[in-house]
Amino acid sequence: MKKVAITGNIGSGKSWVCELFKQHLGIPVYNSDDAAKQMYFLTDVRQQLVKRFGDAFYLSETALNRKLIADLIFHDEKAQRDLEGILYPALFVDFEQWMEKQDAPYVLFESALIFEKRLEKRFDAVVMVSASEATRLRRAMERDHCDEATVKARMAKQWPEEGKRLLADFVIWHENDDEDEALLRQIIEVQKSL
Repeated sequence: MKKVAITGNIGSGKSWVCELFKQHLGIPVYNSDDAAKQMYFLTDVRQQLVKRFGDAFYLSETALNRKLIADLIFHDEKAQRDLEGILYPALFVDFEQWMEKQDAPYVLFESALIFEKRLEKRFDAVVMVSASEATRLRRAMERDHCDEATVKARMAKQWPEEGKRLLADFVIWHENDDEDEALLRQIIEVQKSL
């Protein structure tokens, strides 16, 4: 079974494209963001995180200290690498186990940071969902109920779309929110190539 990464910068519409792959083609989608949230509470991962970052990493048995984690991720590159070095192996074990339960010619691994985290070599192909900056900005502001400056700060942490499009095996252009038919045509073309 092929492993295909699907990525896109904030507001690109990659989650909707994943939904269309699932609904219309029956392709299973592994949402790495959702799965990563579960990894924090695995016994082994929890022990490693507490050993590295201290008890303050968790507020309780079921709650993370999100402020501490945000500070680590955005202000301390070594701490961010250490955190990813603990989480990513568990995430990819989970992905492989999930994949074994799927029955499809390929699966999608949804993640915004495939290229930033140098994960592309783990996959048989990478699909990039792309849209203009103005569209991505509008979508992210509407979705997250935040202002332009907040979204632009998040955008600044991601690689520019132009560079990612050059690295991707396939690019799906998702500019208009109400054109599922055009999106579906692009998705079917990707499917034919896979």
